[in-house]
Amino acid sequence: MKKKGRVGSSFDDFLKDEGIYPEVTARAIKRVIARQLDTLMQDEGLTKSALAKRMQTSRAQLDRLLDPDNESVTLATLTRAAQAVGRHLKMELV
Repeated sequence: MKKKGRVGSSFDDFLKDEGIYPEVTARAIKRVIARQLDTLMQDEGLTKSALAKRMQTSRAQLDRLLDPDNESVTLATLTRAAQAVGRHLKMELV
């Protein structure tokens, strides 16, 4: 019997070979953050308007933050959003 194992390269290796790893990774992180914020808003019963007010920003800016496909969000905006829902933004280089 042959031992079953991994065949071929990893998905990360594939993305790197295609030259799209950084873009795909950034988009995935943004989608996760947007989902987490949406979930926290629902858990706290917060509307978009209420969260925008807590963040001291516009509703349009919040919509951009919650849009998983919009990657033009600043670190300052992410930090304010985290604080507005009682969380801390944690980032690290790996």
